[in-house]
Amino acid sequence: MKKTFSILTLTGMIALPIAVTAGGEQKISAVSDEKIEELARQVDELRGQLARKDEIAAENDAKLQAMSQELKDMESRLEDMDDLLEEQEERAEAWDLASRFLLSGDFRSRLDYFSATGADSLNPASGEIESGREYSSDTFLTNRFRLNMEVKATEYVKFKGRLGMYKTWGMESYARNDMNTWWPQFDGNSTRTPADNSVRVDRAYVNWTSIGGAPVWLSVGRRPTTDGMPSQIRLGVDKRMATASAQMEYAFDGASFGYQYDWGDESMGLGRIRFCYGRGFENGVQWDAATYHGSTDMYPLDDTDVAGLSWDVFETEDRLLYVQSFAALNMFMRPNFLDDDFHAMMDERASNYTEGNLYHSSAVYQAEAGNISYFFSGGWSRTDPGGRGMFNDYATSMIMRADGSMAPNPNWQPNTSGENGYSLYAGLRYDLPDTGLKFGVEYNYGSQYWIAFNPGHDDLYLAKLAARGHVAELYMIYDLPTGEAVSKYAKTFIRLGYQHYEYNYTGNDWNTKPYDTDEPALMTAALNMATESGSMVPVDSADQIYLTLDVFF
Repeated sequence: MKKTFSILTLTGMIALPIAVTAGGEQKISAVSDEKIEELARQVDELRGQLARKDEIAAENDAKLQAMSQELKDMESRLEDMDDLLEEQEERAEAWDLASRFLLSGDFRSRLDYFSATGADSLNPASGEIESGREYSSDTFLTNRFRLNMEVKATEYVKFKGRLGMYKTWGMESYARNDMNTWWPQFDGNSTRTPADNSVRVDRAYVNWTSIGGAPVWLSVGRRPTTDGMPSQIRLGVDKRMATASAQMEYAFDGASFGYQYDWGDESMGLGRIRFCYGRGFENGVQWDAATYHGSTDMYPLDDTDVAGLSWDVFETEDRLLYVQSFAALNMFMRPNFLDDDFHAMMDERASNYTEGNLYHSSAVYQAEAGNISYFFSGGWSRTDPGGRGMFNDYATSMIMRADGSMAPNPNWQPNTSGENGYSLYAGLRYDLPDTGLKFGVEYNYGSQYWIAFNPGHDDLYLAKLAARGHVAELYMIYDLPTGEAVSKYAKTFIRLGYQHYEYNYTGNDWNTKPYDTDEPALMTAALNMATESGSMVPVDSADQIYLTLDVFF
């Protein structure tokens, strides 16, 4: 219909001028139907475009209205977000107090089998040699839990701490130990000997670094001086866990001042040197007995102080050379024990007093080469006795009367000569990364007068690095397939190991002379002294097998 109307309209428009000029002489040519239809089509297109513009305008109006509503909704949401942010800012201060703490830890469950043979002794009544006593524990189970923490107080001041619990299964006290190979808890072995389920402070110290913008630092508190190098290789941790070397496993309170330097050579890396000071024993408040009571004690019990150098000569990603040397001044005969009853019993047996000084040095070189980790270590110790002596020959302090009873030897004198001791320690571990297995071997030797200074050792019964003789150890570590680690601290593995001890000389401290374990007569005296004093009995050989489950988190 529209097309018909358009054609008629166009026909009329064309015909009108023709009719006007019909009387004239000019002749107008006829317009074809095709031309008319083309013009009609163009008119329809124009009308369609006009109609489309109206539709677009209507759509744009609708969009503008929708956008206007969305803007209003956004303004409302922004107001809600402002309220929420204000609330979160109020909470953030409280959350910050907790989030600044970095926590990590480890748990270990351990099973031990132990057997030992005492040194042969001489029966004074019959004159016959008697075989040494046999000691054993078929299963000894322990749990150990430790929680580490770090937190910054300021940009350059950081606190580090570690809490620890170490107990025997089925016990809330010390287990029986007829060999007297561990002392009850005192300052030097706190959290290192299995006792009850109390959680105690193992480490707590503050580091102040970049003092005055220089590469120096000050550290004060309970020191990180247990699990020293290179024990981390055998323990499956791989990362250095303490400042000191393993020849000094002694927890104490003190301070250090250090300086870090750069060798300027990538193969040498960095170096650090520290001056360290600590207190190993506090004598407390004492009255002047010499003045007011006429005391003739020339060697009273003094404070025991430890001072020396701790030096990372160089350290790279795969190598470390470490040297330490210290003096323990005014060494006590024995420490103060946490157990009051045990301490009172020891006081009844012998008074405590200052014996002299002890000098100690050790060095460790450890390195990695492919899948092999290895180390070499050596140590030296020397006593500097006071008037009461050190390494005293108590076996000759008594003589036998004709009736068989014992009497003090009038010619006996304390040993006031300095004695030197030496140790060697080496080990190797081979890793099979594709299987999660690691195999290791270690060996150490100690001479007659060697002092390891390690009451905080982690060998349970006998401190292997304190042995005056030979110790060999084989072990295996297996990384458990427990899934993807959820933190950089995560490790789960088991350790299976075997230790064999062969003693050449008795003891592990600085009080009594180390006697040759192949001398039965001396072993009789050593056994009697150990039984009476509570010190370590003479051991000829020992074997220990351990299995651990270690979880770090």
